[in-house]
Amino acid sequence: MKQRRLGRSPIYVSDICMGTMTFGSMADEAMSHKILDMSLEAGINFYDTAENYPVPPKPEWAGETEKIFGRWMKDKDRDSLIIATKVSGPSHGWIRSAQRAGMTAMDRHNIVKALDGSLKRLGTDYIDLYQTHWPDHGTAYDETMEVLDEEIRKGKIRAIGCSNETSWGLMKSLEASERLGVARYCTIQNNFSMNNRRFEDELAQVCKHEGVSLIPYSPLGGGALSGKYNDGAKPKGARFSAYLGMEGRQLAMARRFVNEKTEASTKRFMEIGKEAGIAPVTLATAWSKQHKFVASTIVGVTHTDQLADIFAAGELVLSDEVMKAVDAVTKDILYPMG
Repeated sequence: MKQRRLGRSPIYVSDICMGTMTFGSMADEAMSHKILDMSLEAGINFYDTAENYPVPPKPEWAGETEKIFGRWMKDKDRDSLIIATKVSGPSHGWIRSAQRAGMTAMDRHNIVKALDGSLKRLGTDYIDLYQTHWPDHGTAYDETMEVLDEEIRKGKIRAIGCSNETSWGLMKSLEASERLGVARYCTIQNNFSMNNRRFEDELAQVCKHEGVSLIPYSPLGGGALSGKYNDGAKPKGARFSAYLGMEGRQLAMARRFVNEKTEASTKRFMEIGKEAGIAPVTLATAWSKQHKFVASTIVGVTHTDQLADIFAAGELVLSDEVMKAVDAVTKDILYPMG
């Protein structure tokens, strides 16, 4: 599997990253460890988690994913693994964290407490990539960047990144880092897939000119690009099958990923893949990897049966014809996720 650099950091990672947000909810510990074993064997050295996992956030689950990963990592060569985790953003935003009684923010108190908690649950003395899970535009970036820099100097963090950030927020943080002479974000983890190409509108330019790498999550469009939700299907055990039966933010999220426009575009992408002899999941994963501003594409599964098509994208380079065919669908069906 190819290795790529995370922004301007010294860290190189496999261009596929295994996400863990369902470990402890939709995948039990035994299955989670099997997924991790097979990922490592396939050449994946990059793993992404968060203090708020698994999803959906529940107080009784808070931090369970990191514990599961930490127990798996105990007998592994720590230096050979690149571990990413995240501090929860402000709980007054679109999602309420299961950590710290839902009173999370990007201030010094929360960042220090979150980092120490993650280190303990993971059973390690350093995090390779520590990320702010979603932006806190109400807290001064000066404070956020200064405390992250302090933790780097203590040796607890190697590099830092942000997630679900805006163009304004990313540039604001980079300006603060440059002005203060402290560490800067080397990555941004945002939603990016064939069904959601909004990152290309502005953020891709920021990444290109500022030396920041995208590590996209949800390259399968929340699983929709596999075709499993086509024609109103609600497969058992699938995340949005459950979310579609909930209320509030979970339901709103499900309807964003699974709707008439995403289904229509997915069916056309599946036709492109069929003509090229490429499975839908392989096509979506390979397409995500095939962008210069992407360092590593974060995938996620709940069962080992889902891994083969993802691993098949490891060395796959899509032809110009396939890339152009995908672009044509994008032009015909604009912003299917809104």
